[in-house]
Amino acid sequence: MSLVAGVDSSTQSCKVVIRDAETGRLVREGRSTHPDGTEVDPAAWWQALGEAVTAAGGLDDVEAVSVGAQQHGMVTLDADGAVVRPALLWNDTRSAPAALRLISERGGPQVWADGVGSVPVASFTVTKLAWMAEHEPENAARTEAVCLPHDWLSWRLQSSTATGPGFDALATDRGDASGTGYFAPATNEYRRDLLIAALGHDARLPRVLGPADQGGVTAAKGISSDAVLGAGTGDNMAAALGVGALPGDVIVSIGTSGVVSAISDVPAADPTGIVAGFADATGRFLPLVCTLNAARVLDAVATLLQCSHEELARLALSAPSGADGLVLVPYFEGERTPNRPGASGAVHGLRLHTSTPAHLARAAVEGLLCGLADGLDALVAEGAQVRRVLLVGGGARSEAVCRIAPAVLGYPVVVPPPGEYVADGAARQAAWALARSRGESSNEPPNWPLEGSQTYEADRTPSVRERYAEVRDLTES
Repeated sequence: MSLVAGVDSSTQSCKVVIRDAETGRLVREGRSTHPDGTEVDPAAWWQALGEAVTAAGGLDDVEAVSVGAQQHGMVTLDADGAVVRPALLWNDTRSAPAALRLISERGGPQVWADGVGSVPVASFTVTKLAWMAEHEPENAARTEAVCLPHDWLSWRLQSSTATGPGFDALATDRGDASGTGYFAPATNEYRRDLLIAALGHDARLPRVLGPADQGGVTAAKGISSDAVLGAGTGDNMAAALGVGALPGDVIVSIGTSGVVSAISDVPAADPTGIVAGFADATGRFLPLVCTLNAARVLDAVATLLQCSHEELARLALSAPSGADGLVLVPYFEGERTPNRPGASGAVHGLRLHTSTPAHLARAAVEGLLCGLADGLDALVAEGAQVRRVLLVGGGARSEAVCRIAPAVLGYPVVVPPPGEYVADGAARQAAWALARSRGESSNEPPNWPLEGSQTYEADRTPSVRERYAEVRDLTES
């Protein structure tokens, strides 16, 4: 039996799963936490990876490893390979003005959509580079190479030193690269003119690997020796691979962020900026809509009501559909889609009879889902074909979210069994790379069955969406 490992280095934690390369059977797993904040020293990710590996029983018997990680994070390296400054993460919105400036100076939204598939917002790496060039010019000048969180961790896995094995070993995949704002997924080429416009000078960038390509071999102390290193990818791409999504499937992930994505054979180019035209981890495309506010909305309302998540779900399901007109607009952390980084949350329709914990709980679940439903509408407008919705992430553990989702989203909702789907997708990619390294040619990843899914269906309730649409713009911007 050959074993492979998949890593999920997310915003909040690091998870490692070890699976049978042929069947996908889970053998063991481990995890560790990441520090809070919107900027993090990458050394914290490396430490957490080591702790998660130890918790998983080590990787000495593993033959291949791949890393999935949070998209967009800006990791800058100096000429010696040392980190220049803490990485700015996807949820750091300080670069919002830089995004607007780049759009204006480089031809407008349509030019960006046509050029790189997406119109940059504050989360994109290119905007963070522009912010650094403006506010920290000395750090920008020191920057010799730019990479993403998964790129950096994969790079470190190839060396026993803190400064990596040299820039020639830096590698990424087209999925994660498509979220930088300076890579064109339709042509699989970097747009160095956009990198230079943001950073102020050119820099070394990771080479872009194919889905089953080998990125090197592991050599890091305490990890494993000479295991095949897969290309790795971004967390959204890895999650789609982990649930085995196919064309016609829409993945709705409710985690730290809310993500609605679809598997597509054609690239997207939405000049409104709502849909990001990303690539996936299999050679296809992954048009995607991302919100800043997702599972933490449920956390916040549960805290406000001083109840558990189970009680929050019970309360929400005890209230009527539409919460008697009570609407919660969940822009608790600003928002990325729509692009309102300075927005705040709001509650509308508060009356004596709606001033109950049950009404607020229902409004929170419906408001969260309405924001994601807007994203689903945008994907359909870009040509996505929808057969069903796959609901994953921490929010999928809420019975209220699962039962209310089909009524708000308007499609059958399939909830796979709880799992670490980003790490699972990375492990599946590792198995693919291992097979390729052995000369087993395949254009598709290994077929790992996903058993134990539950399907939820309900009649669409357009009144919930209509009421939300009436008030969603009545918030601070």
